[in-house]
Amino acid sequence: MTHPAPTAPPAPVTPLWHEQQYRGAGTGTVVLAAIGIALGALLLLGVLAYMVLGFGPAGLLIAGIAALIPLAIVLLTIRWIDRWEPEPRSALWFAFLWGAGVSVAVALLVDLTLQISAYATGSAGVGEFGGAVIQAPIVEEGAKGFGVLLILWVARRYFDGPLDGLVYAATVAGGFAFTENILYFGQSLIEGGTGQLAATFVVRGLFSPFAHVMFTSCTGFALGLASRLTGPAGAFGFYLLGLIPAVLLHALWNGAFYIFSDIIAYYVLVQVPLFLGAVAIVIALRVHERKLTRARLAEYAAVGWFTPGEVDLLATSGGRRRALEWARTHPGGAGGISRVAAMKRFVRDATRLAHTRQRLLVGRAQIGSAPDEQSLLARISDDRRILLA
Repeated sequence: MTHPAPTAPPAPVTPLWHEQQYRGAGTGTVVLAAIGIALGALLLLGVLAYMVLGFGPAGLLIAGIAALIPLAIVLLTIRWIDRWEPEPRSALWFAFLWGAGVSVAVALLVDLTLQISAYATGSAGVGEFGGAVIQAPIVEEGAKGFGVLLILWVARRYFDGPLDGLVYAATVAGGFAFTENILYFGQSLIEGGTGQLAATFVVRGLFSPFAHVMFTSCTGFALGLASRLTGPAGAFGFYLLGLIPAVLLHALWNGAFYIFSDIIAYYVLVQVPLFLGAVAIVIALRVHERKLTRARLAEYAAVGWFTPGEVDLLATSGGRRRALEWARTHPGGAGGISRVAAMKRFVRDATRLAHTRQRLLVGRAQIGSAPDEQSLLARISDDRRILLA
């Protein structure tokens, strides 16, 4: 089904220097996000309390500080990936706390249940190798990926494709790795002192801060495709499909410590190429996002909503930086909004408009896109008025 071309604005636009992304949310989405964030925070506190029983408040504090370093590396990377079209902060907080609280709690609960079951039946259980290579990958990736699926179901209008799926999945995985690192760092400190803690920190915090991110991103990528190709029921199928490579990569990583005698060689020969491949995919997706932004905004420029020069500014990182610099060197504004804030909102609204238009063109207008287009065009007119004040 084709969608009519955008209509011309009510009056010719006045050119200006322009850029990055605001997203509002409906009341239902806000409520569900608040519930999810509260649940994740509550379970995270519960997991931390459980850790205190194991290695005490001082051990928890030291382990937590150490875990902040790989977490910072991951979050800064996610921010770089997400700069072009930032996701709502509420959704990112939900993703982080789902990983740090809910997913870890599920993994611990499943592990405890299996141990109790093995003790009650007198069986040997899955064993250390089976737990690391079979149980952990399936349970942990299932729990983490389900959080991304919930975001797709609840906040579908903010889930535009594979890059968004990667951002949400990486945020969930970053939260999970943060809590898991606290657990491993605390255990190392108790069992072997600062020396063993330092060794564990190098392996988990410096050599593999993106391990969980790579695993769960497979599920996020699949759900990003689902956001463009199918509905809620079909998205569950994509979730299961994405779990296959996520679980396999997780099992490969965990199994390496039992199978390969030279972990450094394995890391260099297997994990580094996988990581570089993931980086290449992210860069390709970012380039695609910029091309999509230019193509869709050019359609609005053709009927007068933007000038060709504005499209060039909005569709390139360099142009966005120049536009923001222009706003900083020309203070002013209107209605209590500074010109810098208006410039940022202008770019965010324009970027969202491009993705909204794309959903209309591919027949995904049922995701709230049609009303979004008119409201975004109205917001862009307001942004322009403030910038010209």
